[in-house]
Amino acid sequence: MTNSPLFTPFTLGTLDLPNRIVMAPMTRYRAAEDGTPLPVVADYYAQRAGAGLLITEGIWPSRAGQAGWRLPGLETPEHVRGWRAVTEAVHAAGGRIYAQLMHGGRHGHPLSRLDGDLPAGPSPVPLPDRVHIRDGGKADAPVPRAMTVDEIRRAVSDHVAAARNAIDAGFDGVELHGANSYLIHQFLADNTNLRDDAYGRGSVADRIRFPLEVITAVADAIGPGRTALRLSPGNPQEGMVERDPGPVYRRLVTEVNRLGLGYLHLIDDDHYPAFADLLPLWDGPVIANIGENRAPTDKAGGEDVIRRGVADLVSYGRSFIANPDLPERLAAGLPLNEIDAAHLYTHGARGYTDYPVHRAPAGAVRS
Repeated sequence: MTNSPLFTPFTLGTLDLPNRIVMAPMTRYRAAEDGTPLPVVADYYAQRAGAGLLITEGIWPSRAGQAGWRLPGLETPEHVRGWRAVTEAVHAAGGRIYAQLMHGGRHGHPLSRLDGDLPAGPSPVPLPDRVHIRDGGKADAPVPRAMTVDEIRRAVSDHVAAARNAIDAGFDGVELHGANSYLIHQFLADNTNLRDDAYGRGSVADRIRFPLEVITAVADAIGPGRTALRLSPGNPQEGMVERDPGPVYRRLVTEVNRLGLGYLHLIDDDHYPAFADLLPLWDGPVIANIGENRAPTDKAGGEDVIRRGVADLVSYGRSFIANPDLPERLAAGLPLNEIDAAHLYTHGARGYTDYPVHRAPAGAVRS
């Protein structure tokens, strides 16, 4: 037993969480070429069901949002069946799981997309670095197309359809990825949204228009209590530039707060004091992530966030990759396994479900 605040229960909507530890979304490339999660994905998430809440890797809502080859989707009946196997395994192991919907926007390359087309984002601004392609190599990032207004509206409806598919697949809810350089973030940032229409640079209201449309439409479709949002204000990953995030994110969080979402998953960053500036505007549950662009979050860091009342829950990313029994290891002060970096983004069980556990949690799957 432990007196750590990380191991106190928490009620998240209709879900009773046994602890405050959340597994953060992490890309792992374990989908078939059509985007259906491979059978080993069910093992992976079920092994980690001891977390208070699991959030999946980013899942594309439609082919237009496919950011890379062998990333998973939630568009087709095959995708739904594949993810249903995952949710059933997690629930059988006593866990709870949200699907993260991640539209790539400008991310991707014709050689890593099912339709072989150019990705499209708010504006024709390419990623600054070379990108992964289908054969495992890299290529120069293409210049994305600027989305038309019709394509923006279609992206909203694609998110709604994928959210409904997620619920059909048995997920407990959906997290919309508004962080880390993906489509919603691209509409919010200075350098990726150069539009001069109602979705562009005219005002803060224009810049947050698409994010609000997506969030509102999904909440209307599946219920606000099963809808959540992840944000990373000021995050410079993938060349994102937000010179003054405050006005944009304060307005966005104020508007979203009115919807009564299940939670806000907020990433702290050295470029902008997101917790201090935004959380006073938020009335619902908060998941804090303090390890992005920093060293992985340790036990003490997570405890500090909870004790100071910054957030209700803390998300751990890299530590969960090699430690399926992370909550038990943190509770007992056990050493952590090292990540098998050579197989981090391969497509099989090695470096994915073959990490040793100290003692398998009840119902967890051993590889």
